[in-house]
Amino acid sequence: MGCSSCSTKDGSVPGCKSNGTCGTAGCNKLNVYDWLSNMVLPDGQKPFNIVEVRFKNTRKEFFRNTDFLELKMGDMVAVEGTPGHDIGEVSLTGELVKLQLRKSGLGFDSPEIRALYRVARPADVERLQLSRSLEFNTMHRARVIALALGLKMKLSDVEYQGDGKKAIFFYTAEERVDFRELIKKLADEFKIRVEMRQIGLRQEAGRLGGIGVCGRELCCSTWLTDFKAVTTSAARYQNLAINPAKLAGQCGKLKCCLNYELDSYVDAVKDIPDSNINLQTEEGKAVHRKTDIFKRLMWYEVIPELKEGEKYFSSADKWQALPVEKVIEIIEMNKAGNKPVNLKEGLPDEEEEFEPDYSDVVGQDSISRMDNRKKKKKKKNKSRPQQQSAANAGEQTKPQNQNQPSAKPAQKQNNPNRQQQNNNPNRQQNQNRNRQQQQTQNNKPQQLSGSNTPPQNKPDANAAPPSSKRPPRQLPNSN
Repeated sequence: MGCSSCSTKDGSVPGCKSNGTCGTAGCNKLNVYDWLSNMVLPDGQKPFNIVEVRFKNTRKEFFRNTDFLELKMGDMVAVEGTPGHDIGEVSLTGELVKLQLRKSGLGFDSPEIRALYRVARPADVERLQLSRSLEFNTMHRARVIALALGLKMKLSDVEYQGDGKKAIFFYTAEERVDFRELIKKLADEFKIRVEMRQIGLRQEAGRLGGIGVCGRELCCSTWLTDFKAVTTSAARYQNLAINPAKLAGQCGKLKCCLNYELDSYVDAVKDIPDSNINLQTEEGKAVHRKTDIFKRLMWYEVIPELKEGEKYFSSADKWQALPVEKVIEIIEMNKAGNKPVNLKEGLPDEEEEFEPDYSDVVGQDSISRMDNRKKKKKKKNKSRPQQQSAANAGEQTKPQNQNQPSAKPAQKQNNPNRQQQNNNPNRQQNQNRNRQQQQTQNNKPQQLSGSNTPPQNKPDANAAPPSSKRPPRQLPNSN
């Protein structure tokens, strides 16, 4: 059978096609991989008769399969409840259940292990889904009742039993809460048997689920079951800033993942000197600034001896990186009463950074190569009209002599296209008209000053006006 979280029907998932074993929080909370499922038991040995059953969210319990039913992971079964019966999903069978029992601190003959009745029928699953549909409204109504009673508690989740006769209310509280009156009101309101179960903040985050800052589902809702204490010393060992906003998880406590790599950091910092030890040199006192644990480098800044009235400004450009072995050597020298000249004394010269032997022609190494570059606008030449006016003034001062032959134009290459354009009558008329207008403008001040220059020939009024359309381009003859 499938689950209601991913809208399955008859065990088939329309979305992810994984038949109820998808990686979402609704189908895969505290999932266990049975790596012994394909192994055959020796002849005459019966399979282990205890199975692990998972209910809503992260609640798991163990039940005894007295009838030795053939069960596999994902089967819906009916188990003994308190009172009545409950419906759950088989999460683990076989020899690995022994490891889970040992991890939970239960023995094979523990009285807490109740009986497994049978495989769930379709009517049982429908009854379970009907009970689950009432949980949301029940939780909100219970919160209203708790606030009316003035109880300092937070109801985080409600889980109905498979037969609908009992409901478990999960809550968190900082102090002990007297909820006897609350139980009476809830039983009268919903006509069910009420069980109050207090959980911690980490268990609450595991039941509700969510996405962490790493982009993955919360560890407490997918695989983490034992919650170890996390202290700020774990962050200090890893050189993390003590910022509660970044170190706290969704539960409001320090993230459990701070303990994952703590052992590696503890082993790496065993022979690294204490950062509170200052190094004494002839240049001054060197103060610790930063440590790279796995590169085994420590950064120090030399603070010279200041006279009265002088001030020293610290800067990251003045930091000097030293290997751990060099730092230990300077500390031993200081204990013996000696001081090195500077921190770099005895160290080899720093190697130059390796430059690639290729040229980045297309800019593929640039981070901003895909950014839209703004094109620079071309500045308009504002001095151009002034140059033209100066040229016109120079032409006015020169005496014009029309009888003097004009200079020969420069010889140009014989281009048949250009010759055809010059032979065009419309083009020649436009050029003659422009020359005549320019000459009339240049001659106006000279006529006012009383010059005897003859008047220019006016254009013929009967001449055809020039055409505004550009003549079609003619191809040169192949001959």
